[in-house]
Amino acid sequence: MIYFSIILAIIICFTLFQRKRKRVLTQVILTDAQKEILAQHIDFYNNLNDTDKLYFEDKVEQFLDAVHIEGVGLEVNDTDRIMIASSAVIPIFAFKDWTYRNVTNVLLYPDTFDEQYQYEESDERRIMGMVGSGYMNGQMILSRKALEKGFSSQNGASNTGIHEFVHLLDKADGATDGIPTGMLPHKYIEPWIRMMHQEIHSIQEGHSDIDPYAATNEAEFFAVVSEYFFEKPDKFQDRHPQLYDMLSKAFGQNPAKG
Repeated sequence: MIYFSIILAIIICFTLFQRKRKRVLTQVILTDAQKEILAQHIDFYNNLNDTDKLYFEDKVEQFLDAVHIEGVGLEVNDTDRIMIASSAVIPIFAFKDWTYRNVTNVLLYPDTFDEQYQYEESDERRIMGMVGSGYMNGQMILSRKALEKGFSSQNGASNTGIHEFVHLLDKADGATDGIPTGMLPHKYIEPWIRMMHQEIHSIQEGHSDIDPYAATNEAEFFAVVSEYFFEKPDKFQDRHPQLYDMLSKAFGQNPAKG
């Protein structure tokens, strides 16, 4: 009985310490309304058990505390914040200590924009998301329209928010090259490169259901197939089992229900 009381006291003290630590480190606490937005729009969140949902919420809070979200030509609302933070958390959900050190600010545009970051009507306004470089280093730009589409029930295998945050994961080893050296054990790197080039060739030949944009280069391939992996995991596993298995190793997740 005394032993049980001691163990219980230790657990209570640890829980109180963790709560206190969270209050110190995280200024943002999700409201009930924001949690409802998660439940309404984020399928990944809805597929988690109750314990993992709490962990997801905690990761969202940490992201919103660390990264500033600013509207350009619009006023940022809670749905924007939750969708952007969820886009960031989904790829790193299995990485317990991961934080995005290579982004400090997300700029949210109303719609697509051009390479000069302009969003007025023009024939060159085709970009839905971008990770900044040079003087824009540490910045990400997202289109609200594309962000919302990525989390809509009618969307296919694409998600612009996830796509851009996967670019940041790719960039974490110093090169945005589609080779996740910090995520895959070394023995899988060469097989991944071979697999990637084989599938790019299949896309170019019109023999793949993967978005043709993936054939642009290796970095875009990694980002596009990662969208597919998280948005339509069962379909991706069925049609591309080897790619699915490799991404499952890279992200430490197995989102397919089959």
